[in-house]
Amino acid sequence: MKVIVRLMLVFMLMIVAAPAYSGVALQMWKCEMNDDTSEEEVIAMKQEWLKNAREMKGGERLEAYVYFPVAVNAIGEADFFFVVVAPTFEEWGKFWDNYLNSPAGAETEKQHQEKLVCPDSALWESIKIK
Repeated sequence: MKVIVRLMLVFMLMIVAAPAYSGVALQMWKCEMNDDTSEEEVIAMKQEWLKNAREMKGGERLEAYVYFPVAVNAIGEADFFFVVVAPTFEEWGKFWDNYLNSPAGAETEKQHQEKLVCPDSALWESIKIK
């Protein structure tokens, strides 16, 4: 009887604890474009980046977005934000551990450094409001 009660308790704790970290990992880079770089070029470069990133361990389910300001330049010295979303922090960690030596990392960034630069970033937890 004690074993059954313990198993039930463990099961109940697992159900309650699972949603504690249900947010997604969201990395946001603040980027600047060179004067001769178009928005279309930025999108094409980031599509290439995402293609390479999805080939990496942990990157299979990444999503990426480019945010260009529409009205006023309320974002300071940035021309756009590049946002990458991972479904879990575990997947983001696997991806990020291998990023610098990957095609998405050093190689792609080196190819694009004459067109744009993204020196600042922050990792956020995003929780959907229901």
